[in-house]
Amino acid sequence: MKIERRKKSGVVILDLQGKILTGDAITVIRVAINNLVKENETKVVLNFADVPYLDSTGLGEIVRSFTSIKKIDGTVKILNLTSRVKDLMTITKLITVFECFEDEEKAISSFG
Repeated sequence: MKIERRKKSGVVILDLQGKILTGDAITVIRVAINNLVKENETKVVLNFADVPYLDSTGLGEIVRSFTSIKKIDGTVKILNLTSRVKDLMTITKLITVFECFEDEEKAISSFG
């Protein structure tokens, strides 16, 4: 699991790469989100284009990320869900919690 961080129009985009499974991947995401909280970054997009799979621990960490950013009055939005990840988020009803986008520009402009 790797994360590339970039900023566009005041929005932090985390490009997630690899499977999000119990172990190191969870730590990588947690550290990245904790850093955003410390920096008071309130507009966050998680780009799942290169995430082929996540397990229940990965789902839990995505929810924790959402909660951590929400505590500083921020928002986490999701970009480019792969079909397997989208199916999992639909089954668990998490798809209703997150605002999801297929287009990066639309995701960024949705922050207003």
